[in-house]
Amino acid sequence: MIKLDLKAKKSIYEQIVDGFKEEIVTGQLSPGDQLPSVRDLSARLTVNPNTIQKAFRALEASGYIYPVAGRGNFVSDQINAASESQKEEIYAKIASAVDELRYLGVKTEEIAQRLAHITDERRGSDD
Repeated sequence: MIKLDLKAKKSIYEQIVDGFKEEIVTGQLSPGDQLPSVRDLSARLTVNPNTIQKAFRALEASGYIYPVAGRGNFVSDQINAASESQKEEIYAKIASAVDELRYLGVKTEEIAQRLAHITDERRGSDD
């Protein structure tokens, strides 16, 4: 179940999106699984239903879920096949961030250590 941190800098809707993405990517939710209804999730998380709906729209736009009229939202089977262009776009963002850090005088070794630390913090069940 998704856990929200009300003190986090990330908005509630972003935390919900990230929580579902993690559950999908780690296999806690499988393709075809139905997500809780907006009303049910809103009650469980004590969050405004509009916030849940916004998160579901974002998940749908990025291909993680798909809606079925009158039935709800379901996990997409397309997400495991992330396109090479999506990966390259994200790698380009990382490269740009590394460049910005170097322009600020951060040493390559420190950047590498921080990236390793971030990776370790976020390591899931894929190892």
